[in-house]
Amino acid sequence: MNFSKEQAIQALSIMVRSRYFEERVDEFFKHKQMHGTTHLSIGQEATQAGLALALKDGDWIVPTHRCHGHTLARGTSERKMFSEMFGSSDGICKGLGGSMHMTDTEHWNAGASAVVGSGVPLAIGLGFALKRKGTENIGVAIFGDGASSRGSIHESMNLASVWDLPVLFFCENNGYGMSAPTQSVVSTDSIASRSKGYGIEYAVADGNDVQAVYAAALAAVAYIRENSKPYFLEVKTYRSCGHSKSDSCVYRTREEELGWKDKDPIESFSRNMVLSGLFTDSEVQSIILEAKRQVDQAALDAETVKSEHITLEEAMGYLFSPNLDDTTFGLCMKNSRISYREAVREALAEEMDLDPSVVLIGEDIGLYGGCFKVTGNLSETFPAQVLETPVSEEAFTGLAVGASMLGIRPVVEIMYGDFSTLVSDPMVNHAAKLRFMSGGQLSCPMVVRTPMGSGTGHGAQHTQSLESMFANIPGLIVVSPSCPGDAKALLKSAIRDNNPVLFFEHKMLYDNLGPVGDSNYVLPLGKAITKKKGNDVTLVCYSHAVMTCLEAAAILSAQDEIEAEVLDLATLKPMDKDAILTSVKKTGRVVIVHDSPEFGGYGAEVAAIIGSDPVCFTSLEAPVVRICGKESPIPFSPELEKQVIPTKEEIVSAVRRLF
Repeated sequence: MNFSKEQAIQALSIMVRSRYFEERVDEFFKHKQMHGTTHLSIGQEATQAGLALALKDGDWIVPTHRCHGHTLARGTSERKMFSEMFGSSDGICKGLGGSMHMTDTEHWNAGASAVVGSGVPLAIGLGFALKRKGTENIGVAIFGDGASSRGSIHESMNLASVWDLPVLFFCENNGYGMSAPTQSVVSTDSIASRSKGYGIEYAVADGNDVQAVYAAALAAVAYIRENSKPYFLEVKTYRSCGHSKSDSCVYRTREEELGWKDKDPIESFSRNMVLSGLFTDSEVQSIILEAKRQVDQAALDAETVKSEHITLEEAMGYLFSPNLDDTTFGLCMKNSRISYREAVREALAEEMDLDPSVVLIGEDIGLYGGCFKVTGNLSETFPAQVLETPVSEEAFTGLAVGASMLGIRPVVEIMYGDFSTLVSDPMVNHAAKLRFMSGGQLSCPMVVRTPMGSGTGHGAQHTQSLESMFANIPGLIVVSPSCPGDAKALLKSAIRDNNPVLFFEHKMLYDNLGPVGDSNYVLPLGKAITKKKGNDVTLVCYSHAVMTCLEAAAILSAQDEIEAEVLDLATLKPMDKDAILTSVKKTGRVVIVHDSPEFGGYGAEVAAIIGSDPVCFTSLEAPVVRICGKESPIPFSPELEKQVIPTKEEIVSAVRRLF
């Protein structure tokens, strides 16, 4: 036996507790005592114990939805795990995560991902953060054979190799991706060998032999620590249960299952413990009985408090991380006028200079200076904080999410706003939900900056305004400033915020000039800005549409003696309801303007805010009007491109009709 006596006891205890925990979970579900679904890993216990024993304190794991065994093996209380699955406040995530989203930062578990393969970019982000902090610790991406076909994993392997990140790619090949046999959906006999194409060392181990897994994992971890490079370890095992609680395993034969039963990791290791001479049969049985007793007691303790739940109000309190209340918001303008582009660059420079944890990540942001030359020469001034990436938006945005968990403050630049579709998984499924699903254990202080909007002749896939896509996602902050001063002040606030912020910059604003504040001047997120005062009509707008509304307001004032109040939302979510209601109550008329398409846009939300407030609604002297982008992709033709978004003439005509 390669284990010491103490290691052997630990290994057997972990495996038995994992097996018995899941058997108890299965019973609870069969008796309808637990809610939702669960994904058991019965038969795969050797992979969990072998990996856990090879790791040190401070090594972070990101498990898959099949996470119970790895969570338990890392040291989490079985009672807390049972409680989590009961949905009780005693749970490790206070009942907000459940079976598929167990997080335990006390034991270096950054949270399981229920989206197949999408936790892998987060794991390389943990490795990135650990390396920047100068530690010898590593990140571990745990995933199955089915996930090995996901693009996010291949993007992550490439990025981890290019950046020499201390990450272990730990693939549990149990022969099935849900119901599909691996050989029918994976184009190679060796999943691990795929890593060779990314310059990553790899190995394959018998996943039903806990000593073999431990030896392979120990060698892999030693290689990563010594070389600060990634490693790929494939462990071949078998899931003896179904994919989920409703799976009857019709896709495989009973003969196959019986064949693997002879390779049961717990029975095999128990025999080896006795055959090695280190243990007697009664000692082994005593270890097994003690492990089962521990699980039984944990289940009993959890059942006694399973009816205790946090309130919805308490749960909502975990959506956003609190920010320090020491920021002074005040006007401190500089004498010079600079462009919107330069204002964004100035904000980035000041925040990177102020805080070394602020890093700028993106494509072509180094010597090239960014696609729209926003980053400029920042890479020369901050070579360790401006990091160019491969073309792999999902991977490097996911990396930013993972890094933010450990206190890094990434600012991700996405070359075009249209490509925000590529980062929707890490932003929507992880960044927006990390704090909530973990019951307040994690935060995600990061910013995604991206240019949006038409006017440049780039066609339908490079000129969209997709900001409203993210309006319906709790946990995200969405900002879209309209002038250089606001862009700088709001970006500084976004970088300092402890929550994920999407920061949309309209391409047609980059050359606009305006005064900006000094390094101490910041604006609060979530507050609208009155760009022009007026008493006759309110124009609610944001980003490029603010310029259009100001032009229209000037015409109305000069030609019609109609004084429009131009209200710039600036922060789209959370929206400043009070500012909207106050202005509309004063003017009694409102026109809502934005470049993105009308249907499902922010204008509908503004209209709903007005219509649902009795005082504001009764103060209206005319119906609410929306002037928005046409229900069309952005055409390439210059003339058509101009017509697809609101014009000052349309706004002027709409306001005149109100009178």
